Amino acid sequence: MNLTALEMAVFAPFLIQGLAMMFDEFYSHHKRGLPRWERIGHPLDTITVLSCFVFVLVADPSETNLWIYGGLCAFSCLFVTKDEPVHSQLCGGAESWLHSVLFVLHPLSFVAAGLIWAMERFENLKPLLLGQGLSVTIFLIYQIGYWNIYAKKHAH
Repeated sequence: MNLTALEMAVFAPFLIQGLAMMFDEFYSHHKRGLPRWERIGHPLDTITVLSCFVFVLVADPSETNLWIYGGLCAFSCLFVTKDEPVHSQLCGGAESWLHSVLFVLHPLSFVAAGLIWAMERFENLKPLLLGQGLSVTIFLIYQIGYWNIYAKKHAH
């Protein structure tokens, strides 16, 4: 698959967001552990993200669908902020800064997916968007399995 510079640039928010999420998850969360509220809330956040990616993969671009997609994205962007009262009490400065970076990348990833959806070469780029959706799905399964089954069972 030959990608133009613009097409490669559109995928940058996914890559940067993924790296930031992995650092937040595997360094910050594992270091401090997650209370019950976050063990439930973080997978819910991921479901809102996944719903946006699934929508652009199954719906045809249209004016109506653009409004629906925008609504899903806006809901997700607001929904992920629900944990900030808890985070302000539990997180140090570095993790709080990382969360602010993720809040900036969150809507940028949705804009990127929307741009890909609208591109004439969407069918050629669809496998990359499917990969992003698959990555989010795997992360969701991990969040549920690790934090709500494994870590809970092995808590001291």
